[in-house]
Amino acid sequence: MLDRIQLWLGGAPAEEPPTARWEAIERDLPCLDCLPAEARPRLRRMARDFIAQKQFYGAHGFALDDDILLSIALQACLPVLNLGLERYRHWIGIVVYDGDFVVEREVVDEDGIVHSGPDILQGEAWHGGPVILAWDAAAPPGCNVVIHEFAHTLDMANGEADGFPPLRAGMSRDAWSNAFSRAYDDLCRRVDHDLDTALDPYASEHPAEFFAVASEAFFETPLDLREAYPAVYAQLAAFYGLDTAAGEAALPRADPHPAP
Repeated sequence: MLDRIQLWLGGAPAEEPPTARWEAIERDLPCLDCLPAEARPRLRRMARDFIAQKQFYGAHGFALDDDILLSIALQACLPVLNLGLERYRHWIGIVVYDGDFVVEREVVDEDGIVHSGPDILQGEAWHGGPVILAWDAAAPPGCNVVIHEFAHTLDMANGEADGFPPLRAGMSRDAWSNAFSRAYDDLCRRVDHDLDTALDPYASEHPAEFFAVASEAFFETPLDLREAYPAVYAQLAAFYGLDTAAGEAALPRADPHPAP
């Protein structure tokens, strides 16, 4: 059973959360660390608009409080900060589980035999919605379930997910295709030979997964992504309209030799 709730911030839908509340939520979102400080107010306004436009459901009685909604909205809006919320106009529902969830799958192998069984997921995006998220999903550093699934929705804006979302005006389809296909082939080769990979090996499952995982890395570990696949980083920087690697490079670093 899905329980729908409505957001009431400070007792009234139109009331703006205090700055301290935003900051408390943002401290738990390292994906925002690379964002220019002057962009934070715009991201917060977009997050409020996002909540107003979408329908949130807590799965199996999971209670969604305002902080959960604001956290999801901030992460969901980060990829479209410079693309616009209209990129999410083709779907409306968001279902949130309190942890990993199970779906039954049927897979046909190369011999035509159908195999069925449970599949444990942390997130899933359907064409036309909804987006399904596990709120308390355990993810390794550099991974972000929310960004991953919302990247899939961007990808599906022009059809089935294939790693080729509708590009911004002025971007080259050939440049995108060349950058991503070469990087995807390299990652698949590394996975096949048990070599170290800069991206989660799950990205080798399909070009759509490569785009979603690369999008996670673009916001979570952009310097690593730029070093491993500079052409992919350049395409994502043009697509998302952000230079997250420059933002990460400007962050203060811990002193490797602190004073005793």
